Amino acid sequence: MRFRVFIDGRPAGTAHGIDVDDQGNGTATEQRLYQLIRQPKPIVDRQFEIEFLDSGVEAFAFTFG
Repeated sequence: MRFRVFIDGRPAGTAHGIDVDDQGNGTATEQRLYQLIRQPKPIVDRQFEIEFLDSGVEAFAFTFG
């Protein structure tokens, strides 16, 4: 299942996690934890958005910190 993440309304860029490219695109292929964002310093409050591009995705938990 394809998804896209945004930080402050923009693609993830340098804040992308290991499961997302710099444009914010990723694919969920199995049930596991995915690293979507890894914010570089300085750490500040941001708005996170996730858009599921395919149907059938179920998200159970998000962790921050």
